[in-house]
Amino acid sequence: MSTVYLVTGGRTPFAKRGGALAQEHPAELLGHLTRSVLSDAGIPASDVDQVITGCVTKTGDQANSIGRTAWLTAGLPFETPGVTVDARCGSSQQAAHYGAGLIATGALDVVVANGVELMTRHPLGQDVHEGWGDPLSPEYRALYEVTSQGESAERIADRWGLDRTYLDELAVASQERAAAAIASGRLAKEIHPVRDVDTDTGPRPSTMETLGNLQPVFRPDGVLTAGNSSQITDGASAVVLASEAYVEEHGLEPLAIIEHQRLVGVDPVMKLTGPIPATNEILARAGLTPDDIGVAEVNEAFASVMGAWMKETGFTHEKTNPNGGAIALGHPVGATGTRLLLTAALELVLKGHERALVTMCCGGGLGTATILKAV
Repeated sequence: MSTVYLVTGGRTPFAKRGGALAQEHPAELLGHLTRSVLSDAGIPASDVDQVITGCVTKTGDQANSIGRTAWLTAGLPFETPGVTVDARCGSSQQAAHYGAGLIATGALDVVVANGVELMTRHPLGQDVHEGWGDPLSPEYRALYEVTSQGESAERIADRWGLDRTYLDELAVASQERAAAAIASGRLAKEIHPVRDVDTDTGPRPSTMETLGNLQPVFRPDGVLTAGNSSQITDGASAVVLASEAYVEEHGLEPLAIIEHQRLVGVDPVMKLTGPIPATNEILARAGLTPDDIGVAEVNEAFASVMGAWMKETGFTHEKTNPNGGAIALGHPVGATGTRLLLTAALELVLKGHERALVTMCCGGGLGTATILKAV
């Protein structure tokens, strides 16, 4: 089995709904980003064996296979095949998993894993329309209660005893860490500007007092608000994966090794608990403990998801999301997975950690996890 390297990557700024990227075409946004990432790394587009793309709401200008369309839109070689996958919020992370598997078996040498979501125009659920048929059949509905993402997040808060104060504390920390990372230039290392936009627009000054004034969103007496939940965001991200042979032949200096990967299924009613078993299973498979992980990137879909994960796995907040997370930076669902992989890989290089963990909850009751190892 070939060692799989995460060679390089990049992302657009993440822009809040209705903001700086709202009028961009997703195929252009993703295509231009991918071309720029390859160019900066000195990797010829003709060397890419396959493009695997994450996207959740595949309708309108995100319809068809957006991965293939974006590649062609950027004027890249039509001989390179592209596919689009959907693992809900974990789509681009799972795209990277598929690419890593193909490289590890020797089938391919270079894969671009990327993702895009323009949530301003394509909010979650837009592809389900009255008159088009119900994606959840009567038999499914007889087996499972159908809950919203927000209700599932509230039930997680209930089950793990997470109160409003604690969740707001996590949200304030996300905002403060993101602001510090932006001010230090740390996040600029990830970003490929789009026109004149070169900075994430989601972070906003937050205090316990300002968050405490917000009303619950999903239940009248709930603990989740717009302030301690992920933002609706536009953006794209991409990473380039390569085999050991390709890296050595071309003298590349990769960021990290993709050491282990995991995709799990969980109760589709609670829905968002996937990071817990995904983390436990991937650590067990690797023979590691939380102490062996230098940094963890956990998607902040809702503060309760991260809070429950920390309680169950034993990871500390100090080593989790040191540059802020989706509460501050936003969560363009198809793009978040490869953004987290890139952020974690760069953190390995910057801080000299041996390993990083990336994990996400995903709609429909899924959870993803990846362990990255320092080169």
